[in-house]
Amino acid sequence: MAEKSVLVRYFAAAEEAAGREEERLTLGEPTVVALREELANRYGDAMRLVLRNGSFLVDGVVSRDPAAVIGERVDVLPPFAGG
Repeated sequence: MAEKSVLVRYFAAAEEAAGREEERLTLGEPTVVALREELANRYGDAMRLVLRNGSFLVDGVVSRDPAAVIGERVDVLPPFAGG
């Protein structure tokens, strides 16, 4: 797999953990698991907590498969309380 540049957007607690609303990252392996590892390494425990129970929207579709290939945009969402 070739490197891929992807727009990563952060929401709520994910934004707080990253310290930004969005950024463009280049991943050697454009998969959900590679992105998880990259974000955990960059942003530490606060992001790990978000990633533990949060979700990824890959081009607008929820992805729970760690091997899923990332598209052009990924939204990192913390768990939300329902009501």
